[in-house]
Amino acid sequence: MNARNQTRGAVDGVLAVAAIGLAISLAVAFTHLISQGHASFNTASSGVTWGLPVVTYVFFALTSTGLTLVASLALVFGLKAFYPIAKRCIWLSIASIVAGFASLALELGHPFRMIWAIPLNFQYQSPLLWMGVFYATFLVLGLLKFRRIHGGDWDSQGSRTLGIAALTAEVFAALTLGSAFGMMAMRPFWFGPEVPVNFLLSGATTGAAFAVLITYIAHGGLERMPQKVRSVMTGAMPKVLATAVALYFLMTLYRMVNGLWSNADGLQVWDVIVRSPLYWLEMAALVVAFLLMVGPDTRARGPMQVGAALLTLVAAFIGRYEFVIGGQLVPLFKGAWVPGLIDYVPSLAEWMLTIMALSITFLVYAMGERMLDLSAAPGPDTQDAAPDARIDAPLPRAA
Repeated sequence: MNARNQTRGAVDGVLAVAAIGLAISLAVAFTHLISQGHASFNTASSGVTWGLPVVTYVFFALTSTGLTLVASLALVFGLKAFYPIAKRCIWLSIASIVAGFASLALELGHPFRMIWAIPLNFQYQSPLLWMGVFYATFLVLGLLKFRRIHGGDWDSQGSRTLGIAALTAEVFAALTLGSAFGMMAMRPFWFGPEVPVNFLLSGATTGAAFAVLITYIAHGGLERMPQKVRSVMTGAMPKVLATAVALYFLMTLYRMVNGLWSNADGLQVWDVIVRSPLYWLEMAALVVAFLLMVGPDTRARGPMQVGAALLTLVAAFIGRYEFVIGGQLVPLFKGAWVPGLIDYVPSLAEWMLTIMALSITFLVYAMGERMLDLSAAPGPDTQDAAPDARIDAPLPRAA
């Protein structure tokens, strides 16, 4: 089997697995939602009202922001080395925000009520409203930007303006999403001015990790990448991922130390989090991912990069879970009759929505890989080359 068939086989495999995952997860989720309604979620009036579907939404929404940041390194800031992965990152950012919206919509129960509820009850002071406005704005601008570069317009004034506008919408969306949590003074675990910055760092980290992982899936390995793709994947991209992981790790460590030191009621949940194996798995995964990407012998090796990307994504998802769920475990009106924290374990329906979102992301990605030439980049070296050589022809081997 030649290199092109191997690469297409990998993408087809992702497409098939994602389609099966989407069909099964939707079937199970809809069965529970139709028969039980919102009672199929393990959220209730006891205090945990935002469960795993909201965690999933936050994770994929921030990932969309991070992927836009990676694409903007070339499309906005002019770092041309990132051109070979920019188109794929834009498409992935669109796919991930659609997946996040899908998880949130099914968690709401009646999402179509927003069509008349928002215009007739316009809560302009709510960060949740502006979060939705900014993400919806990015979705439109992102699609327009993708259409431009798909038609070969990478650097015109109009194309660059669209790129700047899309990046601005994404950054404001992530900051506003962080503010939706950070402004809640009644939830000390969430409250704080650093939360929007934490969300932006989390998005940059998962976006960089997804960019690395999907580039390897698209090309089937480092040795099959075109020279320009291989250059960025062995040069700048590991450093971007390492920097994002390091900053996110330091922010997570800062929040943990601050939470354990403070005696404010509501922060005692940190005592539970640091005793959880998941927390130490998260921190260990970030440390290992960082070490893999700063080591000169490991950061240029394909399997090490894939491993670092997967570890980063697992750690970030655990972090989003700890943040969203942990902030609700201390009852708002705690008294002597509530001696401990609220118990919460995601239900089967909630896990199915997470699988659904993941499946949507990879399904939309694989469809774009098959139909939209996501490996395209500007310049005569890529535009005029034969398709096999441009996308996934094997590199010559030394005798």
